[in-house]
Formats: sequence, structure tokens, C-alpha cells
Amino acid sequence: MQPAAWRMRGQRGKREVLIINYIIIWEVNLRVEGNVVLKMRNIHKIFPGVHALQGVDFTLRKGEIHALMGENGAGKSTLIKVLTGVYGKEDGEIFLDGTEGTVAIHSPQDAQNMGISTVYQEITLCPNLTVAENMFIGRTKGAVQNWKKMNTDTDKILQSLDIPAKATQQLGTCSLAVQQMIAIARAVDMECKVLILDEPTSSLDEQEVEKLFKLMRDLRAKGVGIIFVTHFLEQVYEVCDRITVMRDGKLVGEYEIENLPRVQLVSKMLGKEVDDLSDIKSEAKTYDAGKDAVPVLEAEGLVSNAGIKPFDFHINKGEVNGFTGLLGSGRSECVRAIFGADRVIGGKVRVNGKDVKIVKPLDAMKNGIAYLPEDRKVDGIVGDLSVRDNIILAQQVLKGFFKPFSKAEANKVADEYIKLLNIKTASKDTPIKSLSGGNQQKVILARWLFTHPEYLILDEPTRGIDVGTKVDIQKLVLQLASEGMSVTFISSELDEMLRTCSRLIVMRDRKAVGELTGDDLNQGTVMNTIAGGDK
Repeated sequence: MQPAAWRMRGQRGKREVLIINYIIIWEVNLRVEGNVVLKMRNIHKIFPGVHALQGVDFTLRKGEIHALMGENGAGKSTLIKVLTGVYGKEDGEIFLDGTEGTVAIHSPQDAQNMGISTVYQEITLCPNLTVAENMFIGRTKGAVQNWKKMNTDTDKILQSLDIPAKATQQLGTCSLAVQQMIAIARAVDMECKVLILDEPTSSLDEQEVEKLFKLMRDLRAKGVGIIFVTHFLEQVYEVCDRITVMRDGKLVGEYEIENLPRVQLVSKMLGKEVDDLSDIKSEAKTYDAGKDAVPVLEAEGLVSNAGIKPFDFHINKGEVNGFTGLLGSGRSECVRAIFGADRVIGGKVRVNGKDVKIVKPLDAMKNGIAYLPEDRKVDGIVGDLSVRDNIILAQQVLKGFFKPFSKAEANKVADEYIKLLNIKTASKDTPIKSLSGGNQQKVILARWLFTHPEYLILDEPTRGIDVGTKVDIQKLVLQLASEGMSVTFISSELDEMLRTCSRLIVMRDRKAVGELTGDDLNQGTVMNTIAGGDK
């Protein structure tokens, strides 16, 4: 047994170690806190019927590139709009370095005055003006402008950031990447502390992306805090220091880049933990097309002007397959290329073994292909037309507008599909914009079913609709396949992809990175493939 004096000395030693640890933690926290340029705490934003942000926290340090990640509807854009004064918040606090207490941001101009600048995916500068004019537009005072000084100052800024452009050059003659850099240079010259880059690489090629990343790294070295909103995983791990993940309007977590492997990032974005993943069997009944049957559609080296890499694709009669991947991975661009909704610039397409040329949607429709688009509000419904007129629209295009349906024919068709799909509407004369989202989706589905397609493409057919309607659409997809129709199904919800599809093409960074069938059709394998095989 140890003497009492020894035991007391040991207890004093433990207390000393504990005190030292507290001091170290306090000093580290003090250094981190002193390095913070932006803090958002307990941010709430409510739209009618939707709690878009639910107590979200976000912290940005000086001289870091911080990725803000999440799937569609996670709340990223809403958080950015609250920060930049586009939206007001219901609750929460915002703190900025150099400002006492909380700040109130009521407009984008307020945000700009406080040193918060945003560069959006779509260039918001004026292509018909010179680079210098774009740099200083809205910032000059008085009636007379010193053009020589403006051009000289612009060239200095461009040279300091190594941007390959001249002050007197018309902006429209610059590449998209250079235009993005000029937008960033404008923000930096306005002494921004916080730079928000919202999907800046979506329209850039690999060389342009690398130039943009060099500029981002240079700004980081100068102490600018950068919020990087993107869906490209490889870019996040190439250029970012930390990641904040959001899902369904809530904060999932904040992570150092080295502590969050890709597969874990994917699982947190999708809300599925890898350890809890289970294989969900497809309920589809196999359609027997015969051993000698050719694919309904084959694409070889297909590429469009939307930036996807050349891809090969085929679908058999009675098959349900799908494109999966995170938002922005290129899954929608692939089916838009197949349907001719985006301009095809390379590749071959065969329908039932015969070469065909599909350069516009009407070509696809004439070859038995139908397409329910991702955004029903923009590309689907014609809001002021009735339910009846929306249902017959595609078939009327095929028939020709000089051969219109009679009122009796149109009414008969509308009644048939309203009953078939259980569309809830006051009448077939009701404007489609008055219907719920789920019933609007059913009307668009009815429109394409009325064309009796051989191949049906459904892009996010269940987004934003109630659970009951989702189940109805999934059951209908499986029923159509059992009757011999070929269906490509795309959904952000991995569970329903696995329930409906017998084959999945996995997309990442606008290229196909895997094809999964059989025992590989489980969430773990899909997520690992999306993440790049990171175990």
C-alpha cells in the first residue's frame, strides 16, 4: 500500500494535469474564436407550410474554404439567402468579425456593405460592357468618371489575382471561367470578408476549374473566408478545409475534411448510415422478351451540350432501370440527351436495333419515347390550360395541330385517365395550376401514357408529393414494366430507386462510374460507388 503522502502527491498531480488540459483547451478555443469571420446561430426560416431552416448553426473562419453540402431541399440556398439579406429570418443571430454584437442584414446591399459577397452559378455581370466597367459598375460617384484611372486600377487587380484579361476587353469575349474570376475579383476589390461561391464550377471544364481553384487558394492565403456550395465531391476534397452538411433544413454536422471520408459524407447527405443499410428487393415482375430480343433503345458515346461525359446506355423491353447519384452528378442530363431535350453533339442512338437521329424531343416522341421532366412547374405543366388540355397535349403534337381532337374525343380521354390514375380534380376543365403537386404530376404522367410509348423516362416523378401518391406511381411503374413497357426511373430517394429498378447506372461528376445489378443493388454498394469506392 502507498503511503498517505504519496497518495496526496498523486491526487495533486492529477489536479495539475486537469488544470493544464483546461488551459490548453481554453487557449485553442480562444485562437479558433479569434479566427472566426462569420457565425450564424440558431437560424430559423419559415415559409407557408414549410420550416425551411430549423435552428441551423454555421461557422466560417478567416482564410478557409468551407464546403456547404446537402441534397436538393436541404436548406443550403435558404441559409445563403438569409445571410445575404434576400430572406429575413424568424429567429437566430448573425455575428461578423469586426462588428460589435449581432448584425441585421435586410438586403443584399446591406450584406455587400458588411463585406459579404456572392458569386452565383449564372454570371450576373454585363457581357456587352468592358471588364473595367463591370468591375466598377454601381460603385462610381459623381457625374464624371475617370476612365483612365478605372482601367489602370482594374488591370492592377487582374494582375494581382493572375486573371488573364484586360481592363478594356469586352467581358463577353472572355471564357466562362474568366468571367467567374472577374466576378470574384469585383467582390474581392469591394473588400469582402466572406465570399460565397454558389455552384461556380457547373459550367466549367477541367482546365477552367483548376484556374478557378488557384484563385480560391490565393484568396484563402490572403485571409478571405470562402463558402463553397457545390455537388461535386471530388472538388470538395481537392480544395476545401471543412464541410458543413445539411439535410431537410437541419444541421447534420460540421467536419474537418480529413475526418470525413467520402462514403460518410454521402451517407450523411442522404440520411443513411452505412452500418444500417439493408438490401431492398425489387417488387418488379420480370417481362420475358425472349432471348433474341434486341434492346428497345441503345446509346453509344452519347454526349450533349450540357457537359456530361460520353456515355453508353441500353434498356430492354419490360425493364426498369435508373440513373442514380447526388444532385448535379449528371443523371438528368443523361436522360435529357436521350430525349433530345438538350442538344446532342456526339454519339449514336438505335431504337429496336435501327439507327435513328434524335436531335429534338419530337424526334424522340416519333420513336416511341416519352419523358416526364424533373421540374414539372417549368418544363411540365401549362398552368393556365385545363386538366383535359394538358392530358392531350403531347398526342396532339404528334397528331399535328391542324388535326385537332374533337371536344368529345378530348373529354373521353380525360375521363379515362382521370379515373385510371385517380387524379383528384373538381373537373376536367379545372386549370392544372389549381391542382396539388401530386395531382399535377399524375396529369403529366397521363399525358405521356396517352401517347402509348414503348420507352418511358421518369425524372423525379415523386418529388414534392405525398406518400400515398408516391406509392401509386411506384406501383404503376412496376405494372407498366410487367406489361412490356421499358422505364427509366430517376429519384433522389435511394429507397424507391431500389424498390423499382433492376439495374442502376451510378453517376458522379457528370460521368457514369458504375452499373449495379443483382446482389449489388443495395444502398451500401450504391453509396460506395457514388463516393468513389472509398470504404
